[in-house]
Amino acid sequence: MALALDAVVRNIRSLFTDSKFFWLLALLVLLGDAILSELIIHFISYTEIDWETYMVQVELYLKGERDYSKISGPTGPLVYPAGHVYIFRFLHDITDAGRNIRFAQHLYALLYIFSVALASAIYGKAGNIPNWLLLFLPLSKRLHSLYVLRLFNDCWSIVVAQAAILAFQNEMDDIGTLLFSAALSIKMSVLLYLPGLLVILVKRNGVLYTLRKMFNILGVQAMLAYPFLQKNSRAYINSAFDFSRAFLYKWTVNWRMVPEDTFLDQGWARGLLIGHLSVLILFGLTRWCKKDGGVWVVLDRAIRRPNLPAGVAPVTPDYVATTLFTSNLIGIIFARSLHYQFYSWYAQQTPFLIWRTRYPILVKLLLLGAIEYAWNVYPATYVSSSTLLGANLITLAGVWFATS
Repeated sequence: MALALDAVVRNIRSLFTDSKFFWLLALLVLLGDAILSELIIHFISYTEIDWETYMVQVELYLKGERDYSKISGPTGPLVYPAGHVYIFRFLHDITDAGRNIRFAQHLYALLYIFSVALASAIYGKAGNIPNWLLLFLPLSKRLHSLYVLRLFNDCWSIVVAQAAILAFQNEMDDIGTLLFSAALSIKMSVLLYLPGLLVILVKRNGVLYTLRKMFNILGVQAMLAYPFLQKNSRAYINSAFDFSRAFLYKWTVNWRMVPEDTFLDQGWARGLLIGHLSVLILFGLTRWCKKDGGVWVVLDRAIRRPNLPAGVAPVTPDYVATTLFTSNLIGIIFARSLHYQFYSWYAQQTPFLIWRTRYPILVKLLLLGAIEYAWNVYPATYVSSSTLLGANLITLAGVWFATS
């Protein structure tokens, strides 16, 4: 009996710690999360927020409207790129014009499980990740809610972005670029990855290749948006890629420790933009090219040999994930406003980044708990916003020192 119990304990320990069993644990996590998602759908009521608006906007599109300034719904105008329209047209068609909410929830549950699978694949490809870290992927109450109870469009953009990251990890840069552009066509928040992506592409393929890929991204955006650009290009660009968009103070998750008049002030917005760019430059100058001899050495190679890789150190799958996740986190920290659905942008990335720090395990667990806590406080408070900012900054600082 004792020997059998000892064997069970060894097998369980191996499941959580031995890399040979990484995908076995991942499959168990996916299965458990699929069951949990179905239970949530069955026992917790759906909450209407933007789904009805998406459907009304699609109906205007189906009636022939192509002017973005004339496409609106109960909660506001259409403010997402063309890829969003095409995805929700498909959902409109297969959910009885959006009336079959339960079927839509099951579709989102499948999308959610696919996102967990992609996150697991990114973790596994990066390597040096303990199996048990996968157990944190299904633990977010807020993330389940965003997918299966509220049906936000952010969920689609992040899943396509995850597929792009996995392609970049596998050195499939052409496919990764197309997927990145597809994600960007759903929501412009995907641009937060762009600084890190530029570094990766220049180091791995050179300047000219990177420029071609940037033109490819623009080309895909133009192709998808062609009907709307042809009708009213200014309305489309101003709506789908509005960098000056102001959000209501009452809905923001971050910066609740700041007075409302400051939050709405353009000077505050400019300050956040300067902070965002400054931290990106700091990582670019001192971290992302460190193993290649420094950023100036990389830039010198890039200029002298534009057709050849500018980096010397291998662009590993771990480097790809860490750089893209860090670029995204920097943008989230300095975002003028974060709504609750924006948590999907990085919820499955925080365990990875926090594990990459050198903090004691207790601090890492506290950071994970603090971030999840802050995103589950509604409405956001001085304490929850301060906690979120502090946890995000401590995580970023930990990545900074870990890559020194």
